[in-house]
Amino acid sequence: MPFHVYLLASGQHGTLYLGVTRDLARRVHEHKSKVLPGFSRKYEVHRLVWYEEHPTAQDAIDREKDIKKWRRDWKVRLIEEHNPLWMDLYPLLAR
Repeated sequence: MPFHVYLLASGQHGTLYLGVTRDLARRVHEHKSKVLPGFSRKYEVHRLVWYEEHPTAQDAIDREKDIKKWRRDWKVRLIEEHNPLWMDLYPLLAR
């Protein structure tokens, strides 16, 4: 099973949350259900707007660390290159 780096957003272009997981559908569901304490629940960050797959945990963690260093406008550009309307991609995973 691959690992994923993902970005969640609140509102149209609101707060962003970056994470890594092995089970993307389960993890996003946890964010949406607000069962995870912390940042995403506090700021209602639960729309999956971008993700990418990696073959190993270390690859995903390294990518997450790189993206965490980015300025916000770079993250926005990354999202808009793949998802210009900032649609919630979770329904595509839940099929």
